[in-house]
Amino acid sequence: MEYSNAFIGKSDTPTHAEVAEALGEKVKLWDEFIAWMSEKEGVSDQEWKGVVVKKYGWSLRLKKKGRNIIYLSPGKDCFMASFVLNDKALRVAKEAHLAKSVQDALEAAPKYPEGNGVRLLVRREGDLAAIRKIVKIKNAS
Repeated sequence: MEYSNAFIGKSDTPTHAEVAEALGEKVKLWDEFIAWMSEKEGVSDQEWKGVVVKKYGWSLRLKKKGRNIIYLSPGKDCFMASFVLNDKALRVAKEAHLAKSVQDALEAAPKYPEGNGVRLLVRREGDLAAIRKIVKIKNAS
């Protein structure tokens, strides 16, 4: 999976204009997904985080009642959607009849103390279908 955060080394929070510049025409997918999260899933709290920005860059955390649901990290003409799933949510996601590439990512998800890390790259509209399903699974767990 070829991906690099667009804001590695940036000292301050990215603006929407900077995100749009990095994503190019994919900013439409970014904006539509964030709107969908708020309207359909009730996930409207947003927080930019830059943890070791010189190495990893910035990510936008979408939260519901203080709980991190998904992390979105802008890249060049794409973005990364990352989840931390508990064992139950991971099991349900594996049974959800998702695309093979998504199933492979679920199988390869590293185990951390806070849960299983799943990262999916968004390059086109079709990539969001699986991410939406996983969001619903996470919200239900």
